[in-house]
Amino acid sequence: MTTVNEQIEIIKHGAVEIITEEELKNKLNKAINEKRPLKIKAGFDPTAPDIHLGHTVLLNKMRQFQDLGHEVIFLIGDFTGMIGDPSGKSEMRPRLTKEEVEKNAETYKAQVFKILDPDKTKIRFNSEWLSKMTVSDFLELGAMQTVARMLERDDFKKRFDSHKEISILEFYYPLLQAYDSVALKADIELGGTDQKFNLLMGRTIQKRYGCDEQVVITMPLLEGLDGVNKMSKSLGNYIGVNELPDNIFGKIMSVSDVLMIRYYELVSNIAPKNFKELKEGIKSGAVHPMEAKKMLASEIVERFYSKEEAEKGRGNFEKTFSLRQAPEDIQSIDVKWEGEKMWVPKILTIAGVVKSNSEAKRLIQQGAVELDGERLIDSEIELPGNKTYTFKIGKKRFVKINAK
Repeated sequence: MTTVNEQIEIIKHGAVEIITEEELKNKLNKAINEKRPLKIKAGFDPTAPDIHLGHTVLLNKMRQFQDLGHEVIFLIGDFTGMIGDPSGKSEMRPRLTKEEVEKNAETYKAQVFKILDPDKTKIRFNSEWLSKMTVSDFLELGAMQTVARMLERDDFKKRFDSHKEISILEFYYPLLQAYDSVALKADIELGGTDQKFNLLMGRTIQKRYGCDEQVVITMPLLEGLDGVNKMSKSLGNYIGVNELPDNIFGKIMSVSDVLMIRYYELVSNIAPKNFKELKEGIKSGAVHPMEAKKMLASEIVERFYSKEEAEKGRGNFEKTFSLRQAPEDIQSIDVKWEGEKMWVPKILTIAGVVKSNSEAKRLIQQGAVELDGERLIDSEIELPGNKTYTFKIGKKRFVKINAK
C-alpha cells in the first residue's frame, strides 16, 4: 500500500495550494486505518460541448487519486450550469437552457474516460439534489452567508464598484456548489485557482451543516498555445481531446520550450522524480527540447487514442518537418568535440559557419539560429558530443554538424 508521505508527494505535484496539508495527512491516515477510500470531488459545468487540454489538469489529478485507491466523483453541474459560474467574469453570463446543458453533459461523459478509469469513476449530476430543494431549503442555504462576504470576492467587488449588474442567482452559485460537497460528503475538492472562493465556501457550508470540512486542492490554470492566456476554445488557443491525432501532435510541437515544461508538469503522467531529471537534462543539454516535445506529444496522443496513433503522429510530423525544413543536399561537417560539451557559438565558429564566436552569439540573440528545428534563445547553451545536430542560420542556410 502507498504510504501517506508517498501519496502526499504525488498529490502535491503540480498543485498550487492545499488547504490544509495537515488536514490532508489526517484524512489519508484515517482512510488507511479504516481501510476506506477518500471521496474526491471535482465539478464541471457543461457550458461548452468540448473538453480541452486545460480541463485535463484536474482530470489528471483525479486519475492520480484513482490510482492511489480513492473514490473519484466527476460531478456534472447540470443544475448550476444553467446559472453560470461567475468566477473571473466581468459581466453577467448568458444563461444556458436545460437542453443545451444536457447535450453538453453527454459529450463530457464520452470524453472524460480518455483520462479517468471508467470502472473507478462515479458520474453524478447536481440536479439530483439541487432540483429537489424546496423554497425553505433555498432560504436556509442563503441565510448561511452574507452579502458582505460575497463582495469580498474580487470579481464581484470589481463589478459592484464599477456599477455593473450582479444577479442574486450569481450570489447563489458558490452556495450551491458548496452544497454539492454537503450532498456528496466530499473529503477533498479539486479546482482551478480561479475557483478558490467557491472551494472554500464548500468548507464553510459543510461546517454549517455539521459535516467534516473538505480539504481544498487548487490547480494552476493551463496557458493556451499562445503561452499567455488561459486555454480557451473562444480564444482559439486550445488543444481539444477529440481533435485528430496529427492535429494534437502538431499543436504540442508548436508550443515554446518554456510552455512545454509547463505542460509536462500539469498534463503529463511523468513521475515527479523523472520530471525533475527531464528539466535538468534540458537545462544541461543532455536532453534536446525537440526530443522532449516529441515525447510529450506522443504521450498525449497515446492517452487520447493509442500507441499506434502516437507513433503515426510522430512519423507524420517528422516527415513533414523534414520536408519543410531541410534540403536534401544539406552540408555535413565533422567537428572534433573539446570536452564533454561545447559552447554553441564555438561549435559554429570551428565548423566555419560563422567567422567568430561573437558573430554566432549576435545571430542567436537576433533569433536567426535554429537547432534541430527549434529557435535558439540562449547563446550560452552547451551541447554534448557523439551526436548530429542540424543548424539553420538565417532563412536559407542549413548545416549538419557531426560531433566527433
